[in-house]
Amino acid sequence: MNKLLEVKNLKKYFPIQTGVFHKTQSFVKAVDDVSFDVYEGETLGIVGESGCGKSTTGRSIIRLIEPTNGQVIFQGKNLSELKGHDLQKIRRDLQIVFQDPYASLNPRMTVGTILEEPLKIHGLGSAVERRERVKELLTIVGLTEYHYDRYPHEFSGGQRQRVGIARALITRPKLIVADEPVSALDVSIQSQILNLMKDLQEQFGLTYMFISHDLSVVRHISDRVGVMYLGRMVELAPKHKLYANPKHPYTQALLSAVPHPNPKETRERITLSGDVPSPANPPAGCAFHTRCHACMDICKTERPELKPSSDGHFVACHLY
Repeated sequence: MNKLLEVKNLKKYFPIQTGVFHKTQSFVKAVDDVSFDVYEGETLGIVGESGCGKSTTGRSIIRLIEPTNGQVIFQGKNLSELKGHDLQKIRRDLQIVFQDPYASLNPRMTVGTILEEPLKIHGLGSAVERRERVKELLTIVGLTEYHYDRYPHEFSGGQRQRVGIARALITRPKLIVADEPVSALDVSIQSQILNLMKDLQEQFGLTYMFISHDLSVVRHISDRVGVMYLGRMVELAPKHKLYANPKHPYTQALLSAVPHPNPKETRERITLSGDVPSPANPPAGCAFHTRCHACMDICKTERPELKPSSDGHFVACHLY
């Protein structure tokens, strides 16, 4: 498969400012030196606890927030170097589906106006063509032309997320960052939205970067899975390898907490000790060593790099 996106040493630090003059005292290292690739037509799942930096990573990639450092190369172009018209042009190929389907839609605009807006910004089609394109896309995502003139508050949560997906699709992008797209929905609606996203991926040849804290959801939709902890990528592998043989102690602990569908089958639960360290003051060495049951002396001083441990399986751990 061809590489669609290359993320190299991505960092996003938020300054902590104090005093009358807002002097910067330190930084919250939300994303700290993350690297990975995304291939055409695949779904890369990104998982981790709340606050691990997965959403910030997604938003930094498409420059909804400006990264502090690193490179994001999309189809051979370094996004961090693009400005003005060049950046706007490439945004047609990079879209996002937000977590909250209500807060991400303007309550004063009808669905038709919301979906037409990206087409107007990019100068795509006449007024008649835009209207027809919107109505066609509403049907594709499971709504009807009748919904064209309705407002967001008139929809259910699942219907609003379908509108959010339609808005991301309207410019026919190549990559969609899905930031917790089903976490605010009921379980029955979650499955509908996930199946819709898989169908749209086949129909339009989409590539997804799917961000979630739900390991079961990620397993259902992803081809490869990356695990983040405290702003860093600690493991990256094809789905079947990661779930069958997790190598990093943090991944092992996460998977041990997933409920098993067979109540008669028991598994050993790995309980993590202590709290997640602050990203404003991360521990030296491996960020996970303060909670790791397999911690060694080298873990406390030397930061492990994300390296291949087997074919297609990468892990950042001194055990390997």
